[in-house]
Amino acid sequence: MELSQGQLDFREGMSRMGAAVNLITSDGPAGKHGLVASAVCSVTDTPPTVLVCINRKAYVHDRFLRNGVLCVNVLASQHQELAGVFARYVEGVDRFSYGDWTTLETGSPVLNDANISMDCRIGSVFEQGTHSVMFCEVKSVHLGEKPGKGLVYFSRDYHHLAANR
Repeated sequence: MELSQGQLDFREGMSRMGAAVNLITSDGPAGKHGLVASAVCSVTDTPPTVLVCINRKAYVHDRFLRNGVLCVNVLASQHQELAGVFARYVEGVDRFSYGDWTTLETGSPVLNDANISMDCRIGSVFEQGTHSVMFCEVKSVHLGEKPGKGLVYFSRDYHHLAANR
């Protein structure tokens, strides 16, 4: 299917909107899986809720829904290579052999040195266009020892973001 000029312009415009790089992980009856996503945002703090958007064509999409849980690991600058590992699906490669992992309440993989990890139970799911929008209730939070430099995706490339302190 060929994209219209409006769709192409929209994609280009969205590439110019910087976003945190997140490693979304899950484990449960459908197995352990992970993918990189930038479409994550806060919804409310009562109850603590985030939304995560995942393309329905992604191989992990239905597996995440079957597991019913996920963890949003907000990556720091030192995780750029790890993001690349999870951005590419290679059959037979254990992507979880990279990084230092633990679990919290839901059993989803938590990256120990992420800037923040939010362990969630998937609540409401809405379909919009090509994606599912998952509203996820945060069950527990793991803060990295100290905030590292942020990893953001902007203009189709990774960039490191340092806090002014």
